[in-house]
Amino acid sequence: MNETLTLALAWVAGGVLGTIFFGGLWWTVRKGVSSKQPALWLFSSLLLRIGIALAGFYFVSGGHWERLLACLLGFVVARLVVTWMTRSSGKNQTRPAREASHAP
Repeated sequence: MNETLTLALAWVAGGVLGTIFFGGLWWTVRKGVSSKQPALWLFSSLLLRIGIALAGFYFVSGGHWERLLACLLGFVVARLVVTWMTRSSGKNQTRPAREASHAP
C-alpha cells in the first residue's frame, strides 16, 4: 500500500480513537455528575477508554513509528475538535461563586 495512504489512514484512525476517548470522557462526566456512584463511573470509564486507545494505537502502528506518530496527531486533533464541540455557550455558563467575606 502507498505510504502516504497508510499514514493518512493512521491519522484518521487516531481521530476516531480520540473521538471515542474524549467523547467518552465528556459523556462520563455528564453521567457521573448525576450518578449516585460517580467514582465507579469515572474509574470504569477510564479503564475502558485507556484500553481502547492503547489497543488502537498498538494495532494501527503495526511496529512503525511513523504510523504511531500519525495516529497520535489524529488523536490530538480529535481532542481539539471534541473540546470545541462540547464547549457550552456563554448563556448556559454559571458565574463562579463569590468568595465569602472574612471576619474582620
